[in-house]
Amino acid sequence: MELDLPFIWAGLIAFAVLAYVVLDGFDLGVGILFPFFKDRQDRDVMTNTVAPVWDGNETWLVLGGGGLLAVFPLAYAIILPALYAPLIAMLLALVFRGVAFEFRWRAEGSGRQLWDVAFAGGSIVAALMQGIALGALVQGIHVEGRAYAGGWWDWLSPFSLLTGAALVIGYALLGATWLNLKTTGELQVRSRRFARLAGIGTLALIGIVSLWTPFLNDAYFQRWFTWPTANFTAVVPGLVAACALLLFLGLQDGKPLQPFLAALGIFTLSFAGIGISFYPWMVPPTVTIRDAAAPDDSLAFLLVGAAVLVPIILAYTAHAYWVFRGKVDSESGYH
Repeated sequence: MELDLPFIWAGLIAFAVLAYVVLDGFDLGVGILFPFFKDRQDRDVMTNTVAPVWDGNETWLVLGGGGLLAVFPLAYAIILPALYAPLIAMLLALVFRGVAFEFRWRAEGSGRQLWDVAFAGGSIVAALMQGIALGALVQGIHVEGRAYAGGWWDWLSPFSLLTGAALVIGYALLGATWLNLKTTGELQVRSRRFARLAGIGTLALIGIVSLWTPFLNDAYFQRWFTWPTANFTAVVPGLVAACALLLFLGLQDGKPLQPFLAALGIFTLSFAGIGISFYPWMVPPTVTIRDAAAPDDSLAFLLVGAAVLVPIILAYTAHAYWVFRGKVDSESGYH
């Protein structure tokens, strides 16, 4: 049986993007929550929870972006000009945030406060720009003759601003449930409180985005609300509701792992919902996965490398999380 290489690679790119969102999402969420925790000791513990893994989490962003360039060059050539502004702002924010993460440990007094602001600001801007870029892609990119034909500000719209806000609140939910999992004492109690608020906000914004999206494109509407596909797409909202129930029950019952896994489930199902709307497009509403793909020989060659590298990345990521498992406190670190 002949392998359908474009669709295999579309799955790999989607997996890399999802891995980035759920892994880097919670450490961006920690930065987003920084302004609500004024105590220096609390902030030190918060950053210590992500210190061993935050830079490794961004490996998936490199894999997703680099893979898009190599495997779907037409999509890369269209998406980048359409989203230059939010993507450049996101990358600069991630760089600034990384610098702030390291420098805040070496600064004292007002210098540390400045780097704390930079860390929080970089996290918020990076999350906001990711959400805006996603919203701009979902609402559609104007393509003529296999090239971007839209304007400089097409990415900025009420819908993209809404998705940007939704991702900021969603990352805050991931960050709060992560802190609930990794910390103790008053910091954990406050994290649980923020997780409830962020959970309510995330679910409300997911609902608004989900109701708005089908009206952006007739194909989206047909996919979600007409028979027979509606029989399958109806499963996604039901599973999101189940994850939401597990989230709030876990927060209420003091089960720290359950809310974090439930939040990851909400993100994964939301990502699946986007995939349902997109398929078979790579750049909605004109460029399909097959249209955007490189030649099969190139895809096969690159797939050999991915078959080696992706398991290695998964292995060292899993090892890092296993080594640094357990709670973090201000006195003994991991234990």
